[in-house]
Amino acid sequence: MPDISMTMLVVLCVAAAAAGWIDAVVGGGGLLLLPAFLLGLPHVPAAHILGTNKAVALVGTTGAAITYVRRAPVDVKNSVRIGLMALAGSMTGAFFAAGISSEVLRPVIMVVLLAVAAFVMLRPAFGRAQVGEPVGRARTVSAIVLVGGGIGFYDGLFGPGTGTFLVLALTAVLHLDLVTASATAKIVNVCTNIGALAMFAYQGAVLWQLAGVMAVFNLAGGMFGARMALRKGSEFVRGVLLVVVLSLVAKLAFDQWTA
Repeated sequence: MPDISMTMLVVLCVAAAAAGWIDAVVGGGGLLLLPAFLLGLPHVPAAHILGTNKAVALVGTTGAAITYVRRAPVDVKNSVRIGLMALAGSMTGAFFAAGISSEVLRPVIMVVLLAVAAFVMLRPAFGRAQVGEPVGRARTVSAIVLVGGGIGFYDGLFGPGTGTFLVLALTAVLHLDLVTASATAKIVNVCTNIGALAMFAYQGAVLWQLAGVMAVFNLAGGMFGARMALRKGSEFVRGVLLVVVLSLVAKLAFDQWTA
């Protein structure tokens, strides 16, 4: 356990719970948890922060995924296929990451996110597909290759907002309602988190004691968020989605301004 005060430990645990809730509903919990880590552990190497974040997130994401699978019509088999492709895409993206400037990517991602926010606001029917609507083989393959491989590549290359992009892409490609898309995204996230955590653990870049404490709170937040999304439905998820997308735009703009 790193040398931090009890007050800061409480702050990190509260942040972990809130991040778990956000992640379970629509993705994007890292927007809250990573800044909290940077605030609470200013002298800890970045690799250890990222590794510990993955250890915490894996527990919460798994809890949320199990909650969704038990109560939502999720195609687990296809979700795992997309997750494995996302894992491969993430590893490929990470390989090329050293040659890409985040200063170049940030403006592009901000424009894409603003377009997404406008689309969701102007299309109220988006994410309200009928549960159980049949999906053809072509769309399934597209989801595996484009959503899994493409967003997985982005995750390894840059990262911010991956969970949110997954929800949006799954909704668009597979014609899922937003609740089912969130559930599917959690299974995909579990696959990618396992791969990332294995790499960080191999490098010895995980603060296991701190991760263990925070993971309990992240798990509680994740399960509570999944149950709330299931209970309140797609309109609630749509509202949270817009808040998260606009928050991500604000964060990227701030990062670009201070770079």
